[in-house]
Amino acid sequence: MTQHVHESHSHIVKRLKRAEGHLRTVIAMFDDGRSCLDLAQQLHAVEKAISEAKKALIHDHVDHCLDAAANGGSGKSTKSVLAEFKAISRYL
Repeated sequence: MTQHVHESHSHIVKRLKRAEGHLRTVIAMFDDGRSCLDLAQQLHAVEKAISEAKKALIHDHVDHCLDAAANGGSGKSTKSVLAEFKAISRYL
């Protein structure tokens, strides 16, 4: 498999590592017997962080990969580019 790296990937990995650390903190909060309200609030923050990382990845893909493909830079057909856009848009 070929390596597929964008400039934004390192930024997205940093976001995910922060979310990972936050999730570890939430797990410790469970162990400490924190209130359900506190837990729900913190889980929501973790979920939002992961969602933002996913959104950044998809936007980067649209901005770079699909734009290049749509403008003839990849050799892909219009039908193929549209199918790829539809496939990735399911994850928004």
